[in-house]
Amino acid sequence: MAYQNLLFDIADGIGTVAVNRPKALNALNTETLRELQRALQELENNPEVQVVILTGVGDRSFIAGADISEMRDMNSLEAIRFSKLGHTTLDQIERLGKVVIAAVNGFALGGGTEIALACDFIFASENAKFGQPEVTLGVFPGFGGTQRLPRSIGKARAKELIFTGAMISAEEARDFGIVNRVFPAESLVEETRRVAKKIASNGPIAVQLAKASVDRGYDVPLREGCHMEAVAFGACFTTMDQKEGMTAFLEKRKPRFKGK
Repeated sequence: MAYQNLLFDIADGIGTVAVNRPKALNALNTETLRELQRALQELENNPEVQVVILTGVGDRSFIAGADISEMRDMNSLEAIRFSKLGHTTLDQIERLGKVVIAAVNGFALGGGTEIALACDFIFASENAKFGQPEVTLGVFPGFGGTQRLPRSIGKARAKELIFTGAMISAEEARDFGIVNRVFPAESLVEETRRVAKKIASNGPIAVQLAKASVDRGYDVPLREGCHMEAVAFGACFTTMDQKEGMTAFLEKRKPRFKGK
């Protein structure tokens, strides 16, 4: 499938999607959001893909936010539709049956921070900047920022960032718990792919069930979450991968997982 605003690649069990609008600092317009939905569905449907890396083209910007030139003249109904398109896209990222890593290179502002927060975790370059500057434009985060950011870093810190519109560095984002790791800009892609390959080498069904267990159990009482975990753990024992993984361990060799 051809994409006008994305670069799309699959190799070694890893799907890479890069927003490719460098002149607009990879800002998200309606067309790009819809292309992103199609790319995510293509990756979801591909059994060879175990991990997805989401990034932006160039070293200046991951995603600099939603496209202001498109938003400026929207009426209220159009703005609601645009917000819901963003919500649908981010929900698709969050619910993808693959691990999604955000590789944040440069600016991740507004919709860029929101997109990154919908991923399973975030790696950032040393020159990355995060923030929700929407209030400086007379609006506020509309792609889930008022919901995911407080869940990520706590309500008080999220309010400070959203109400001030301030940008923070990659190191500050790591200290806040937004970012997992920070790398030099020149090694961000290499380090992200290294971790992605490690994940892709593991039992794919086990990784998928582990992701579902964490995500579905996060907002429920501990007892209920542990019950969900036990059921998912038991489901692993219906797979060929479980037999292969444990047999390979006992035979002191690398497992050959089939995703079955």
